[in-house]
Amino acid sequence: MKTLVRFTLVSLMLSVMMLSASPAFSAQAMQMWKCEMDDDATEDEVNGIAREWLKAAKGMKGGDKLEAFVYWPVAVNDTGESDFFFVVVAPSFEEWGKFWDGYKGSPAAQVDNGSVDKVDCPDSAVWESIKVE
Repeated sequence: MKTLVRFTLVSLMLSVMMLSASPAFSAQAMQMWKCEMDDDATEDEVNGIAREWLKAAKGMKGGDKLEAFVYWPVAVNDTGESDFFFVVVAPSFEEWGKFWDGYKGSPAAQVDNGSVDKVDCPDSAVWESIKVE
């Protein structure tokens, strides 16, 4: 009987420890938009819109740790309909969720709405990014 009780207690303790353990790595949330520029837009204007968007996004809940990148093609076989990629990285999916929960009508959404005459970013995908060490 003592053995059964010990086994049960040890199993219960191990289960609790496994449930409370955090993962050994943390995944970043990354959203990538495929964007097109209007014919009269310049790269400087696009970079400025990206800076304005990031500034607005950082003021929002969950946005203070966001990073943003504009990827311009240098040597590419085929970019399809896209002129550049706009990439936003959050330190975790939890932070990403907090940010997107408040996006509608936010200052960052207003920057989006105000830039439609210069850029169009209709397609995107959210990716999990894990740093290789």
